[in-house]
This record gives sequence, structure tokens and C-alpha cells, in this order.
Amino acid sequence: QVQLLESGGGLVQAGCSLRLSCAASGRTLGGYVMACYRQPPGKERRFVAGITWRSGSPTYADSVKGRFTISRDYDKNMLYLQRNSLNPEDTAVYYCNGWGVWGQGTQVTVSS
Repeated sequence: QVQLLESGGGLVQAGCSLRLSCAASGRTLGGYVMACYRQPPGKERRFVAGITWRSGSPTYADSVKGRFTISRDYDKNMLYLQRNSLNPEDTAVYYCNGWGVWGQGTQVTVSS
């Protein structure tokens, strides 16, 4: 069983940056893709970015392209999502997903 633990939430002003970190522990062998999702207040959870675990190839939702960067440290079992130029539409609970499990989520609130 794999456990995912996110950190890197908070309250920031528009234009600021935050980095999400996701630590994976447990049986992490054989993973293929890790991803970040977000759920704005009153809305569905949606894909933000993903990365292939071994090769590090990223994909992004159109809404975050050019502003967010996903990366991973394969040896440390860490996933990162650098979020720049945040705006109020980025306000959401951010989740990591991988090995069939979800993290607990971390809240990001962006004020205008």
C-alpha cells in the first residue's frame, strides 16, 4: 500500500507562487504516472498536471500551461508542482494521485 502526503498549501495574493510537494511512501515500485488534481469550492475534482514516473515526461491542463511545472525526484519518491502567477481561479484543494491512491489534499487560496 502506498501513502501520499501533500504539503505546500496556503493563502497567497494573486501573482504569487507556491510549490506543492507530495511524498510517496510504501510499496512504490512499478508506478507509471503520478498526477495532481484540484477541486475548487463547489466544483468537481479535475486534472491539473501529470508526469510519467520513470521518464519524467509531463502533461498539463490547458488552464495551467506556462504557469505550473510538474517534476519528480525518482530516488526520493517526491512529486513537485511549482505554481506560478497564481490567480483567484486557482483557489482549490490540491491532491496528489498515484499507485491508485489519493493524498489528503492541501488547500490553496488566492486572493485578488
